[in-house]
Amino acid sequence: MLVYHGTTLEIRHPKIITSEIGRDFGFAFYTTDIKEQAERWAIRRERILSRTSGKKEHAVVNVYEWSENHVLREKVFHDASLDWLEMVVQCRSNVSYQHGYDIVTGKIANDNVGETVSYVVQGIMRKEDAVERLKFEKINNQIAFCTEASLDELKFVESYVVEE
Repeated sequence: MLVYHGTTLEIRHPKIITSEIGRDFGFAFYTTDIKEQAERWAIRRERILSRTSGKKEHAVVNVYEWSENHVLREKVFHDASLDWLEMVVQCRSNVSYQHGYDIVTGKIANDNVGETVSYVVQGIMRKEDAVERLKFEKINNQIAFCTEASLDELKFVESYVVEE
């Protein structure tokens, strides 16, 4: 299966990203199986970095072949369920939280979804109400490679620059 990672660099050897706190499934190397989504991530990252650095960056999508070794501990969330929301809330609110999975696949808490998640974290909204609200959101997919063993399943195929 092909997976994609949108950024501004070619990444032949993925690493667990520990510099970004508050990620949906904790510290990991995040990919998606949706090419267009990775392209949007790359363009967004390019715009942010170009603005902050003052120099022109390039939107780059890295493509990997995922061997899907079923020996690893994998958690798959098929939709924005209560179980999914509980993990996202734990990972976003507690940087020392360890879920124990090598790979986590599930929906992305984008800006609209993130707002709902933040209501839960702040105690403004019940988890059950949040899940009901999220049923109406179009939520994209992400695959988080959370351990070194999981990264061994990714084989770099190519990278390309996204033209806007």
